[in-house]
Amino acid sequence: MRQDIHPKYQECTVTCACGATFTTRSTISSVKIDICSQCHPFYTGKQKFVDTAGRVDKFLRRYGKSEQDKA
Repeated sequence: MRQDIHPKYQECTVTCACGATFTTRSTISSVKIDICSQCHPFYTGKQKFVDTAGRVDKFLRRYGKSEQDKA
């Protein structure tokens, strides 16, 4: 195996946009991320399903399912 061809593996500080920080190991000394497990909606349980532009209503109108048919 060739010597001195691998990058140095060191401690790395990861900083999230929400302000959370944690330490891991990487070949670079610091990483800035947009979202982490402390602020991601899936992990926090605050996930919201947003109906953008009425797509659900448009689907229901197109295929003949109305709110009255559900009940």
